[in-house]
Amino acid sequence: MSFEEKRDSLKVKSYGTRVDKSMKTVVRLDRTFHLVNNLTENYLSKNNLTFNQFKVLEVLYHLGDLNIGSITKLTSSTPGNTTVVIKNLKRDNLITSIKDPKDTRASILSITEDGIAIIEKVFPKHAENLFDFMKILNDEELNTLYNLLNKIYNSNKKEEL
Repeated sequence: MSFEEKRDSLKVKSYGTRVDKSMKTVVRLDRTFHLVNNLTENYLSKNNLTFNQFKVLEVLYHLGDLNIGSITKLTSSTPGNTTVVIKNLKRDNLITSIKDPKDTRASILSITEDGIAIIEKVFPKHAENLFDFMKILNDEELNTLYNLLNKIYNSNKKEEL
C-alpha cells in the first residue's frame, strides 16, 4: 500500500470539502515547486551557479541594467541575500556596478561579457529543462494552468510598499 493510500485510509479530520481540497492543492503546488526547483538547482550547480546568481544574471541579461531594489523584487529575493549574491557576481566579474547618477546612494548593475557568456551557455538548457518538466501538459492544459495560477497570484498579491 502506498503512502497516499495509507494516508487516505486513515481517519483524517475534515475541515470541509472546499477547505480540504484547497489544502491538498497547496501541498501539491509546494511539492511540484520543490521538484522543479531541485531540477533547476542541480543543473545550475553543474555550471558553478547558485539559483540566486542565475536569477540576477538572467534579469540583467533580459531586461538590461537595473538597480539593486529592482533586482531584489524581480528575483523574489531579500535585500540581504541580493547584496551577497551581487558581491559574489562582482567578485567573479559577471556583473559590474556604477553609482546611479540620479541617486548616489544607489548602484546600477550591468552584466559583463563573462556574465553574458555564462547566461548564453546555461539558459537554453534551463529553458529546455522547464519545457521537459511541463511536457506532460498539452498546450491547452498549459495555458489553463498558467491562467489559473496567474488568477490566484493576482487576487492575493498585496500592494508593494
